[in-house]
Amino acid sequence: MILHELDASENEAQPRSLKDIFFTFNTLALQGFGGVLPVAQRVLVEQRRWLNKAQFVEMLSIGQILPGPNIVNLSLMVGDRYFGWRGALAALGGMLLVPLVIVLMLTALYTQFADNAVVSGALRGMGAVAAGLILSTGFKLLTTLKTNVLGLPMCLTLAALTFAAVAWMRWPLVWVLLGLGSAAMAAAWWRWGQVRRAGHAGVKP
Repeated sequence: MILHELDASENEAQPRSLKDIFFTFNTLALQGFGGVLPVAQRVLVEQRRWLNKAQFVEMLSIGQILPGPNIVNLSLMVGDRYFGWRGALAALGGMLLVPLVIVLMLTALYTQFADNAVVSGALRGMGAVAAGLILSTGFKLLTTLKTNVLGLPMCLTLAALTFAAVAWMRWPLVWVLLGLGSAAMAAAWWRWGQVRRAGHAGVKP
């Protein structure tokens, strides 16, 4: 199912070159104040149309369970999808090169002005904006759950349990992924098997 969903030939547009991938991810990263994920969804899905919403969600899901920042994992997968390992390196370079220089410069400044009330207040405000951006992206991607093999009620239940485990019960993320993540994958695998068997039998699952 995932391989079918991630077929590059299904998209309306594709990157023209490695240069296109590099500068797209570079621009994307430079817009990502407070978090790159909301910008990535807007650029890759709504503007560039390199991915549709379902493909973006599936790639992000894979990126979430792999080591490292999910947006970096996503950039590697998008680059590799179109130009192999060269595309992966181009996307990674675009994502990290210029932002790394900016972050190092800002870190040097922050060490000098961290105790300033204006600076600390601005950072707290940016934290609220970042949370809002992530929530808005989540709401935009909710429509993809309608076509999920688990069905919308089960997906919303798993999302609620994950939120409760992380935000309220403060369980370590690794145990949430191993527990609820494994259960969700097992349920999807079982349900997908049902769908395939029903399809072979010619009946509605």
